[in-house]
Amino acid sequence: MSKKPSETQLSLLNSQGSPRKIFRDVRNYLAGRFVGSTRDAALLDEVIKVLFVKLKSELKTGSLPPKSCSDVDYAVAVRKIFAEVRSEFPEIFKPDTEILLDPESLRVVFDLCEFDMMRAESDAVGDAFEVFVGSESKSREGQFFTPRNVTDLLVDVVAPLPNETVIDPACGAGGFLASTIRYHLANGIERANLSEISKNLYGIDKDSYLVDLAKVHISLMSGGHPSLVNADSIAMLGLDGEPMVHLPEGGFDVVLTNPPFGAKIVSGSQETLSKFDLAKKWTLNPVTQAWVKSDKPKPNVPPQILFVEQCLNLLRDGGRMGLVLPESLISNKSHRHAVQYLMERADVTAVLGMPDALFKTSGKGGTHTKTCLVVAQKNLSRQHGKTSVFMAEAKWCGHDSRARAIPNDDLPIVSENYANWRKGEAVTASPLGFELTHDQIQNFVLCPHYYDPKIEEELSVSRAHSTVHLFGDLVASGILSISTGDELGKLAYGTGDIPFVRTSDISNWEIKHDAKHGVSREFYEKFKLKQDVQAEDIFMVKDGTYLIGTCAMVTSDDAELVYQSHIYKIRVNENDIGLTPHILLTALSSSLVQRQIRAKRFTMDIIDSLGDRIHELSFPIPKDEAVRTEITDSVKSAFQARITARRLVVKAKSLANGVEDMPVYDLRNVS
Repeated sequence: MSKKPSETQLSLLNSQGSPRKIFRDVRNYLAGRFVGSTRDAALLDEVIKVLFVKLKSELKTGSLPPKSCSDVDYAVAVRKIFAEVRSEFPEIFKPDTEILLDPESLRVVFDLCEFDMMRAESDAVGDAFEVFVGSESKSREGQFFTPRNVTDLLVDVVAPLPNETVIDPACGAGGFLASTIRYHLANGIERANLSEISKNLYGIDKDSYLVDLAKVHISLMSGGHPSLVNADSIAMLGLDGEPMVHLPEGGFDVVLTNPPFGAKIVSGSQETLSKFDLAKKWTLNPVTQAWVKSDKPKPNVPPQILFVEQCLNLLRDGGRMGLVLPESLISNKSHRHAVQYLMERADVTAVLGMPDALFKTSGKGGTHTKTCLVVAQKNLSRQHGKTSVFMAEAKWCGHDSRARAIPNDDLPIVSENYANWRKGEAVTASPLGFELTHDQIQNFVLCPHYYDPKIEEELSVSRAHSTVHLFGDLVASGILSISTGDELGKLAYGTGDIPFVRTSDISNWEIKHDAKHGVSREFYEKFKLKQDVQAEDIFMVKDGTYLIGTCAMVTSDDAELVYQSHIYKIRVNENDIGLTPHILLTALSSSLVQRQIRAKRFTMDIIDSLGDRIHELSFPIPKDEAVRTEITDSVKSAFQARITARRLVVKAKSLANGVEDMPVYDLRNVS
């Protein structure tokens, strides 16, 4: 009989947490004990066998022995159950497949895996894959496992019926199909009927290992045999290069997927791409403001663009789809032809913005890519005339940016609000649920935060005491001038003492005088006339992550500087509407305008940008002249006090260094 692990050993291993945490401990334990292989993929194979036995036990179709028996007797009983598994699922396990773990290791793994696979807070098989194979290695191909709370939410919104065919053309380890099974169970389907329902579940993935995992995953949950194949879902060809013939004629009832996304991913051969409308170049007709397809191919089409078209192709008329898409696809100008294409072939019924932390799986693993859940029904408008779309923008998803569990989770609230909206109940507009008509969608922008319903409420309040102006109108009339700076390159850094102002050098209305990088006078003279920086110009951060919208005012002490391209320079010209630079500075920093900035900043690859949407900002100017004068005088006084304080600091430092002459500042008037 094998020696049982000590209480101390089990205490160290026992996670009492999520399956992902448990699997980390299982992996660490097996890596030190498993004889024959230490490769994570081989260790995962053994864990998968354990999970099959575990689920058979949970489903009462296999009985685990009592914990009081010896390790050897326990292992014999487990292997007997696994023999039944092997016989039932020949497409997954070869006839000679056995559990390779020694009795002691097998017992420890079962002791550690004390979670209910059907009720665990995350997707156990997906968690196991990420832990053993690693999200870092897969992220280079755009493969990130969709969190279970998101797959469950999207399945709940799409609401597949038991007799409907469902496909995930980028199925990975089967997360969406697993959520479909859980959805049916939650809606009264008996477990005994899952095997029949699984015949309507289809999956495609280009990664053979993931397809094998998906087969394991869905077979584990349903006891059935779904149709999952290793193939190219863009070309719709099997590994043998032949078309897939096992798919239902007429299209699918439901498509659910999180397609791979990334600009560097090769989407397909030129022959394959030639069959896609969205693989062509599209141009904007300036008269109709509609995008028009050309016959010219577009190089390097991201896969997420092609998946939008392919998912529409896979649907029958009236079929429904739910997609996880990067926010950039449904917001950035370079992809708006794809949104137009989607809205022409289907009615978008829901768009749910997800938190930035959604795909963070560990402190360093996963991605910060901002995503949205898009739900649409093919050709619905021509059948039912539906003209509205449900939108929501979630801030929290149950974990933070370091993948640590937190109590804040907006997704259940979004789900409840959508369910009420779907039933025809009135929705109290909030970021977690509001309704738009299709006519209110502007410039083919679908991301929900762009239409923040609280903005109009705040503008209505402001109109009672202020005149609200559109930034773009004031630029067009010449009251405001706007430009951006320049990038000098790293070779310019440290060549002199003239500040090169970057976004991090703007804080609390001030430009830091100890800028991180200084440049030579040669660089300054090169850009001096072009940048034309003057006192009372306003700098505003244009691109970045957390600093967008941060403002500062140029003072007389900031006469010599160069500023980077991620910053707007805004100048107030002579006007008769009572606008001064000081009033504009306070207006741009107000909660009303800052809320608009958050709404209108879009993700651009790895950073966010306000872009030319600054022209869409509405800001208030007080109607009362006395109030305008008070604001201007107060800001002027505040800046004069800061200038005085700054000069005193410089004077004190100089005196401490034994320097009496001040070449930069005239301190004679500083007391």
